[in-house]
Amino acid sequence: MSTTAFARLHPVLQHHVVNTLAWPGLRPLQSAAVDPVLAGADCLLLAPTAGGKTEAAALPLLTRMATEGWTGTSVLYLCPLRALLNNLAPRLADYAGWVGRTAVAWHGDTGQGARRRAQRERPDILLTTPESVESMLVSAGVDAAALLGGVRAVVVDEVHAFAGDDRGWHLLHLLERLAGLAGRPLQRIGLSATVGNPDDLLGWLQGTGTARPRAVVAPPAATIPAEVRLDHVGSVAGAATVIAALHRGEKRLVFVDSRRRAEELGSALRGRGIDTYLSHSSLSAAERRRSEEAFAEARDCVIVATSTLELGIDVGDLDRVIQIGAPATVASFLQRLGRTGRRPGTSRNCLFLAVDDDQLLHAAGLLLRWSQGWVEPVVAPPAPRHIVAQQLLALALQRHAVDRSTAVAHWNGLGPMAADGPEILAHLVDEGFLETDGELVFIGPEAERRFGRRHFSDLLAVFTAAPEFTVLAGRDEIGSVGDDALLTDTGGAPRVLLLAGRAWKVTHVDWVRRRCFAEPTDLPGRATWSGSGPGLSFAVTRGMRDVLHGADPAGVTLTQRATGALADLRDHHGNLVDGSATVLHHSPDGDLHWWTWAGAAANRSLHAALGDLVDPRQRLGDRVIRLRHGDDPVRAGARIRALAGAPLPEPPVHDAALRGLKFSAALPDLLARRTVGERLGDPGSAGAVLAEPRRIVRE
Repeated sequence: MSTTAFARLHPVLQHHVVNTLAWPGLRPLQSAAVDPVLAGADCLLLAPTAGGKTEAAALPLLTRMATEGWTGTSVLYLCPLRALLNNLAPRLADYAGWVGRTAVAWHGDTGQGARRRAQRERPDILLTTPESVESMLVSAGVDAAALLGGVRAVVVDEVHAFAGDDRGWHLLHLLERLAGLAGRPLQRIGLSATVGNPDDLLGWLQGTGTARPRAVVAPPAATIPAEVRLDHVGSVAGAATVIAALHRGEKRLVFVDSRRRAEELGSALRGRGIDTYLSHSSLSAAERRRSEEAFAEARDCVIVATSTLELGIDVGDLDRVIQIGAPATVASFLQRLGRTGRRPGTSRNCLFLAVDDDQLLHAAGLLLRWSQGWVEPVVAPPAPRHIVAQQLLALALQRHAVDRSTAVAHWNGLGPMAADGPEILAHLVDEGFLETDGELVFIGPEAERRFGRRHFSDLLAVFTAAPEFTVLAGRDEIGSVGDDALLTDTGGAPRVLLLAGRAWKVTHVDWVRRRCFAEPTDLPGRATWSGSGPGLSFAVTRGMRDVLHGADPAGVTLTQRATGALADLRDHHGNLVDGSATVLHHSPDGDLHWWTWAGAAANRSLHAALGDLVDPRQRLGDRVIRLRHGDDPVRAGARIRALAGAPLPEPPVHDAALRGLKFSAALPDLLARRTVGERLGDPGSAGAVLAEPRRIVRE
């Protein structure tokens, strides 16, 4: 530890670090963060899970707050999840209290009384979400200037989770509006797990302030041994049998890829007598909280979770992490692996259980990339034009009326707004989303019709949730299910749902209020959510190809079952992989497949570029593109070769895809389609594939 860095903290904080926390000193990240945070630099603080990032930001900010006389709400602490806010709030309140300051949380579950108290007493640190900040800015019941006008610094926890989707663009636009409200640039501090492009991520977080002082703080992390195993269990029932048999007496956190899989596995584990809890997004907040609190206090138990527990929510000391299948990214795996090994004398560990051959290959490919030290770069989605439209409407709600000639200037030249704001503003006026009165613009009838329900609440969040029915057992909310669970004809049989790992027989459906009443039952239930992810990246899919070509992930123990199944996969795919080329596979019946191993997004770009050479009736995946039946592979290869180096068209955009882009109705149709098209493909990886040689295999 640098004693000089520790000495720069406020004396009261020094006292409590030593005497209350009983720390021997600051951790390397915390020590390295003191100087740049105290200097007011924009920072990205990088450390593995449980690496002390919260304190690395909070202690020097509290020092500035105390020594520089900051008043009112001067620090915003933004998190992607309410549960993470609830988890952090008591700790930050304690730290703030040491120097006579306060910290409180404000989010969607915060009651009106607590919100009024926060406005009246203005906590020094306000823990919240971007969506709640948006609500504060536009709400008639909140004096946003009084509450937020004193903000000087913003801490963005799990910043990589924001930057990878549209919530990040929403966040950046909000920060510019907050800077305008405060009348000063805001110090921006991002907290993140390991990422592949930290300098780019900090530049993105700075928004328009790239000339401000900046620092990536990422001291070398100590190498922590990890025990990683890969097994092939063949089914969910097989996974439940293995989990029930292994590590009795220990706390096990099991990650799955979907809510449906969580419910199926949870039910199977309970059927084997395992004390099992569940956590996923369709359970009520109260149900998740009950599960997480019970799991934190128990010992011999399992909690089955989707990515809801991937981030830094504390569920107590864990003994084991188990992964069903594999996450989509190495970064997610690192987050999950980091939930273990936090107690002295324990090591990090993760057991992968593949329920089928595809999951086994995916897990092996991802672990190969991990063993090579590779982590995905965090890349913001391109062309967030729909967020630009949302922000223009939100500004009109906030200000009631905005000068049309200066409306776009409220974001200080932030790239998306500067590039597309004028055209989108004109469209909003032309289509009645905004009304005009001379040079002023304000909310118009079309915005009221599209987004005005429940005080424009639909305009405050940039993500879209599928319509669902709330499931109630008496007065207790259990969670929610999709329409398909209740609309499907059961042929007169009882309708039984699987939710929270238990079976519920539906007794009544209130179609108007979208409520479903149910009671416990011993009948077998069914989980009803559907949908698939966006596909794997080029790098992970190429890792899968390398595994099939003979590479094994270093530092990973493969069970006998996994080794045998992987040998079978290598034998089956022998003619479909090449370590330095893609493969055109021509079967005796005339089928022609191009095994690109490029990832779904790159394959969509290639499919769009190949025109009539491809079979249009296919669902594109990560590995292969089906070409036109009966084509000669030599001619097809020549057509592919001719595309190398040429600009690639955007993938075609269907109307259903447009409906998935929230606020697309507020965009000109051409801009909406361009936005979706630019996000569907991966032209860079597709170009790399086109530049590779191709090997023809005839059978």
